[in-house]
Amino acid sequence: MPTASKNIVGPQVRKLRVARGISQASLAAVCQRGGWDVGRGLLAKIECGVRCVEDHELLELAKALRCPMAELFPARAQALIRGRK
Repeated sequence: MPTASKNIVGPQVRKLRVARGISQASLAAVCQRGGWDVGRGLLAKIECGVRCVEDHELLELAKALRCPMAELFPARAQALIRGRK
C-alpha cells in the first residue's frame, strides 16, 4: 500500500508556477541565479510529490516565485501558519 506524500508544497508550487506562466526550466534558472543548484528534473519531482522540500529550498522557491513562503502551502496549512484553525 503506497504511503501519502510528505511533500505538501509540490502541487502548490506547480499551481503558482503555471499561474505565472513560468516553465520548470525557467523557474530552475531563477533558483540557480539565487544560489540553489536545482534543475528542471528536480523541480518536476518536487511538483509531483516524489521529493520532499528542505526548509532553505522553500525560501528559494518563494523568492523565485515572488510570493510569501506561506503561499507555497495548501490552504489548510496556510491557515495553521497564520494561526487560524
